[in-house]
Order: sequence, then C-alpha cells, then structure tokens
Amino acid sequence: MLTSKQRAFLKAEAHSLKPIVHIGKKGLNDPVKTDIRHALDARELIKVTLLQNTDEDIHEVADILETEIGCDTVLKIGRILILYKESAKKENRKLSPKVKMI
Repeated sequence: MLTSKQRAFLKAEAHSLKPIVHIGKKGLNDPVKTDIRHALDARELIKVTLLQNTDEDIHEVADILETEIGCDTVLKIGRILILYKESAKKENRKLSPKVKMI
C-alpha cells in the first residue's frame, strides 16, 4: 500500500508519461494483462488508457489489476489509470528506491 506522500510523488513522476497500454473493445483480456505486467517490470510506473469503445469500468479494471498483478493504483482520472509496481529486475528499479525513502 502506498502512503499519500508516495502517491503524490508518483503522480508527479507520471505527469509527463504517455499511456503505453490501451484497453479497447476486446476489454481486459490476457494479452493486455501480459503487456501491463511487462511494462510495469520494465518501467515500474505506467499509464493505461481505457479507449472510448471499451465496456470496461475503470474501477473494476483497477481492482482486477491490483489483485492479479499485485500493482498499486496511483491515480484514476477520467479514462486513465496510473499504475505502479516495483520491478522484479534490479537494473530496472529506478523509481522504487526513491519511493521507499519517502
């Protein structure tokens, strides 16, 4: 679980990021979850967009991803989700040391 200070730091870090994963009309299927897993492992902090043509609810998507992938939802705003998870690979851990110090 993230503290409010950690959340604020991650929100600021994510501000300049472009959404990498898009959830479209096929919804939150396994290939999308795999993409999210890989992106989180490589970057630790990502933006996910729910496109206009999806039937998915942003709150349900966030809950499913938190449960299945073990990531933290930093922010839900409109149709954008900001997700954070410490990378399993040591060389990709650029943000997590800073987050732990907060």
